[in-house]
Amino acid sequence: MKKELLMASALVTTLGATSVAQAVTATMAGSMKVGAEWESPDSGTDTNNVKDQSNFNISLSETTDGGTTISTSFEIVDEGTVDADDDNAIKLTFTDGSALEILNAGNAAGTHVVAVPGAGGEQGITGASTNNAPGDVDFAAGSTALGVEWHSAADFLADGLKMSASFSTDSGAAKTAVARTENSWGVGATYVTTAGDSTITLGGGVANAEIANINTQADADKGGFNVGISAVTGDLTIGVGYGDGDTFVSSTVAGTNKQVDGSVLKAGVKYVTGDVTLALGVTSGEAKDGNFGDAGTSDDSKDTTGASVTYAVASGVSAVLGYTTVDAANDGSSTTNGGSAWYVGATMSF
Repeated sequence: MKKELLMASALVTTLGATSVAQAVTATMAGSMKVGAEWESPDSGTDTNNVKDQSNFNISLSETTDGGTTISTSFEIVDEGTVDADDDNAIKLTFTDGSALEILNAGNAAGTHVVAVPGAGGEQGITGASTNNAPGDVDFAAGSTALGVEWHSAADFLADGLKMSASFSTDSGAAKTAVARTENSWGVGATYVTTAGDSTITLGGGVANAEIANINTQADADKGGFNVGISAVTGDLTIGVGYGDGDTFVSSTVAGTNKQVDGSVLKAGVKYVTGDVTLALGVTSGEAKDGNFGDAGTSDDSKDTTGASVTYAVASGVSAVLGYTTVDAANDGSSTTNGGSAWYVGATMSF
């Protein structure tokens, strides 16, 4: 309770130090994606369907007389059902360039993930729901809503270096059979430099979290690290990222929460020539999973290769042709996993 009160006091004190404004500055952005997808699973029936995805983002910002910028944002996404994204922090950006995110701040290890090029489009193969091989390098970075994250100013300690650190705590709710993240911490850094005609970005972070669960917590962990590097030379971008660690999958059935020990490697390349963008990306994830308290013996894997061609039709309008192939194994068996998918569609952004 003491941690929660201190956090609330810091928020009220910071915001209360300024006069009440009549209205903040709001900016809007969004996109509409419409296309058709064809899926060919390794087993089962080929299907085709329409992909219809829209999103609308509002960013709110205002600067106090003392020079501190207070900002936040929210997003509405429509993928068949409307989902309002309310997991957004209040961000305070100070005059020295440093910043503090309060509430829903996330984990600093995820903040510094290096962007790796990948295929455009909305194609994919669903596969087995019990396949727990990770697909994102920051899969081990978790947090709760009661969290803060500090961001350094640019050129912190060295030219091109930025760092951040985060902490989140629990709500005090009683433990249940369903496992959840109770508290977390994370640190991360990004370093940008040049080498000849190339701009090089190095980044990564370390995270750890405690798990709340009324059942045995032996071998129940969430935490790990991620590292990545990207290079931009003119119209060519290449990148590689790697993540390793532990996570978990919650279950409503007592005693069947899953502990996952995994790793994932991502690599990609993107080339822009005129109005055309060519992209190729590969992801290889693997994991061992088992019930809490049991050594993981089941092997899950998922290897994905995707390619796309994106053509800029007009300002804010692009046409996309994408292809993805998936080779997956669940609990050591690949007989019902994997397949391939095509996508052709258009995106309008503002």
